[in-house]
Amino acid sequence: MKKRVVVGLSGGVDSSVAAFLLLKQGYDVIGLFMKNWHDESVTISDECPWLDDSNDAMLVAEKLGIPFQTVDLSKQYQEKIVDYMFNEYEMGRTPNPDILCNREIKFDVFLKIALKLGADYVATGHYCRKDITQNKQNKYFQLLSGKDPNKDQSYFLCQLSQEQLSKTLFPVGKLLKSEVREIAKKEGLITANKRDSQGLCFIGKVKLPDFLQQKLKPKEGHIVEIPKTFSGYQNQKIDTRKLEMELAFKSKKHYYTKQDGKVVGTHQGAHYFTKGQRKGLGVGGTTEPLFVIDTDVNENVIYVGLGKNHPGLYRYGLLVKLDEIHWVRPDLKIKNGESLAVMSRIRYRQKLEKATIYLTDSGLYVIFEHLQSAITEGQFVAWYLKDELIGSGVIS
Repeated sequence: MKKRVVVGLSGGVDSSVAAFLLLKQGYDVIGLFMKNWHDESVTISDECPWLDDSNDAMLVAEKLGIPFQTVDLSKQYQEKIVDYMFNEYEMGRTPNPDILCNREIKFDVFLKIALKLGADYVATGHYCRKDITQNKQNKYFQLLSGKDPNKDQSYFLCQLSQEQLSKTLFPVGKLLKSEVREIAKKEGLITANKRDSQGLCFIGKVKLPDFLQQKLKPKEGHIVEIPKTFSGYQNQKIDTRKLEMELAFKSKKHYYTKQDGKVVGTHQGAHYFTKGQRKGLGVGGTTEPLFVIDTDVNENVIYVGLGKNHPGLYRYGLLVKLDEIHWVRPDLKIKNGESLAVMSRIRYRQKLEKATIYLTDSGLYVIFEHLQSAITEGQFVAWYLKDELIGSGVIS
């Protein structure tokens, strides 16, 4: 019996080639297009071409001679992703909807639909690889970086479980993007030269503040510039014999009040801004660009610093609360009081950095060898051993 695979055909080149490769490998392939969003009040339809994408996915399925259908997951998407986004922004955190979409929609809701269609696996066009390792008792699925260093998407899958990985295939993970386009051209797939989609379709080319204004109403507040000489940046003496105190110190965010700086402008809502942001502040006449170093949604204040080397942008560490730690490889989990040298990143496309993770009563600390810019609450940190992603968590 042929194994059956349901491919999430997105109308892009990566998933198109994934379907072709699976067919070539002898699988029974079905193409499914996920319609996640169609709220015309928030997007300009022309700028969020889900109809075009659906059509391209259908033409690819026709060309490959595989069954195809569209599933409407917009209700689940609204509940699990969009509502979560609004809540996070309202609390002054910056969410990562792509990671949540993979955990909650593609590899959960979509996976369950695929299993009902008799699928043995689901497959996507993600640039990452899967392998299996075994110890005496159990076998474990490994989530490995994609072969193309410029396209590695393992970070976006950092919240997947062993159960989800066991049912997943990543056919393009061993290829470079250029090779994927070459295959698509050779096979005459309509998506061969299609540009990669940027970000979530439902935001499209609508600016994020415009989208957020559907629920989070504009409210004028002050932009306050914090000087580099702010007293909180001066190294305080810490008792390094007490490890947890040192970890907490290296991970501690700075807190500001309006009295710590000077008002340099106004904004329309602190929840529209995120740490490290440079554009959209509307404050001119400075010797260097201003960067957001913190936001206070309760007081509706944005704190900014002058220049990309402003000390308010940098920290050595971060904390993941105990209930927000996720191990892709549960067998590699560290115990309270233990530490592990890893490679880590706090955003997609960031090169992996040397770090050490420590598990304590307070949570899991990730302490980097070098200072990190714009560590942002609500985003995800992922940690690796060599090219294997073994765990992740929400930055608190």
